[in-house]
Amino acid sequence: MSLNAEFVTALRRVTQRWRTLWDAELRGSGQTLGRSRALLILFQSGGSAMQRDLAEALSVEHPTLVRLLDGLERQGLIRREPVPGNARANQIVLTEAASAVVREVDSVSEALRERVLRDVPRAELETALRVLHMVAARLDELGTSAEGGQG
Repeated sequence: MSLNAEFVTALRRVTQRWRTLWDAELRGSGQTLGRSRALLILFQSGGSAMQRDLAEALSVEHPTLVRLLDGLERQGLIRREPVPGNARANQIVLTEAASAVVREVDSVSEALRERVLRDVPRAELETALRVLHMVAARLDELGTSAEGGQG
């Protein structure tokens, strides 16, 4: 196996395992990984975001996001607000009740990061982060080229 293939395989495996463990730990707080990620993104966006922007940040299609938002709305954690002048757009807003849930989700997430990464030296993490940023930039570049038809 080439080094590139080994890197991509390891990255995929780590991502899948991280998501599986993160989801299992979040379920103890009554949330799924998808709902937790949405809550954290909304919180990091100042408490609200346009529905289309949230879908993009979560890398999900509209029907998937609608189901996820339905669940958060049933829990009283978000509300959908129509955007004036655009009947097709919604602003997704965290409710006051979401604050405690966001804190719990963040706490669970931080505890997992600490347990998984505690034995990795800081310099190694910094190197890994630089590599991941380079890969992400290249993927963005390639995605822009493909979308623009410049292949």
